[in-house]
Amino acid sequence: MDPARPTAPEPATLLLAETVASFALQKAMAERAFAQLPDDAWHRALGREDNSIAVLVRHLAGNLGSRWRDVFTTDGEKPDRDRDGEFEATERSPDELRAEWAAAWAITSEALASFTATDLTRTVVIRGEPTTLAQALVRSLTHLSGHVGQIVLLAKHHAGDDWSTPSIPRRRAG
Repeated sequence: MDPARPTAPEPATLLLAETVASFALQKAMAERAFAQLPDDAWHRALGREDNSIAVLVRHLAGNLGSRWRDVFTTDGEKPDRDRDGEFEATERSPDELRAEWAAAWAITSEALASFTATDLTRTVVIRGEPTTLAQALVRSLTHLSGHVGQIVLLAKHHAGDDWSTPSIPRRRAG
């Protein structure tokens, strides 16, 4: 073996690292969108049945905090979570919403940092259904990505011409 050439990580280790990095990317995308959002736009929805960014933030905070707190010892749907309440209009300020987001991400980040490749096959329970940690991670990342896309689209809509893309700008492949 060539000592100058690094060895490739085990596939499970690589997959876990990429998954954790993808969670971080979604968090960063949402936060770049929040930074461009006028304070009066957090609670605006496009239609009567649509979610505002405030609702989406509360829902993601509730979901992430519930899923990743005590992940191996309790059901991912915690009894103290009020999922339906997350979709109700709220009067929380942008600072309060950011604090709720940050608290959920502290739980999520701590859990993600603790996982090892061998944990991927461990059983976790979500809504009474056993699943593997790998499945729970993919499910959570998919859910997160969908809602972050909604947040970015809504923030872009509300920011109007002042919008700056939180990812790669058009015509500038990187």
